[in-house]
Amino acid sequence: TFKTHLFYIQGENEDAQTYATLRTKAEEVEQAMQLPGNRIFYLSIPPSSFASVCEGLAQAGLATSASAASPYSRIIVEKPVGRDLASAQQINEVTGKVFDESQIFRIDHYLGKETVQNLMVVRFANSIFEPIWNHKYIDHVQITVSESEGVGTRASYYEEAGALRDMIQNHLLQLLCLVAMEPPYSLDPNVVRNAKMEVLRCLRPIVGKDVEQYTVRAQYAEGVAHGQPIPGYRREKGVNPNSTTETFVAVKAFVENWRWSGVPFYLRTGKALPKRASEVAVQFKDIPQILFNANPAAPQPANVLTLRIQPDEGLSLRIISRVPGTRAQTHPVEMDFQYSDVFGCPSPEAYER
Repeated sequence: TFKTHLFYIQGENEDAQTYATLRTKAEEVEQAMQLPGNRIFYLSIPPSSFASVCEGLAQAGLATSASAASPYSRIIVEKPVGRDLASAQQINEVTGKVFDESQIFRIDHYLGKETVQNLMVVRFANSIFEPIWNHKYIDHVQITVSESEGVGTRASYYEEAGALRDMIQNHLLQLLCLVAMEPPYSLDPNVVRNAKMEVLRCLRPIVGKDVEQYTVRAQYAEGVAHGQPIPGYRREKGVNPNSTTETFVAVKAFVENWRWSGVPFYLRTGKALPKRASEVAVQFKDIPQILFNANPAAPQPANVLTLRIQPDEGLSLRIISRVPGTRAQTHPVEMDFQYSDVFGCPSPEAYER
């Protein structure tokens, strides 16, 4: 059975004996099961521990060189990669000393979500969208990742990261790139990455007094989640009572290129919010209110394309329709697609991919 192939070793990140024990166990299992010796080290740990782990793997001889003639050794680094530019560069330097770049995989599990993978398909496989996917027709884009739970048992990590580092600089920026990128000439990972990089290079920097104008930071207070009381963030176990770490952040961003000139991208994420929801909403510009708007003080709702990432993965398009009857009345309606309804099976979780 699967569980007979699982093994557990406990140790400290900075203890050389941990890695010696790991190597002994790995070689023992590889020999018993006649495995070729391919190894993947998945670092789902705080960024501050990356350096000591890489050095420990190297000293124990667990990080073999990249060679087609020998078993592979790879390292997977999960977000966030560092706290800032300097620490990210330091992590890249440390991992680069031990592993070749071809052996290093920096992942964002959000890219494994079904609707996130569907974003490129919606954009580039449907001729109705790409011609209007620009500043002439789109008013703004909202990217939301809302969590209803508090920090729970992750207080020590969250105190080090905060919502900005935990969510904005990886998950939400990945979504922004998929919405804003130019069509890649192939689906090769490097080609797609380069298309995303062009978007990031066009992001307007938020510096100085712009921070106050274009960003919001906050912490959750005492409240109720799923019918159960939760303490305010500063009263959570493991949180500094004077903490200034944000649990909510909102950013108004601009991609300064020809396609997106003047179109705001609203990014927001937080914990202990009223509901759990992740979605991308593309709101199109209003039409001239001439033919069907009987009340100029209450204009018609705009057309909105919403891609639901979780829960209820799917896509909806809000359009304006005529209300049956003798009067020329209109009403917004939703053209809705849900994965579970169409394909009849739940989508794999991001980590399952």
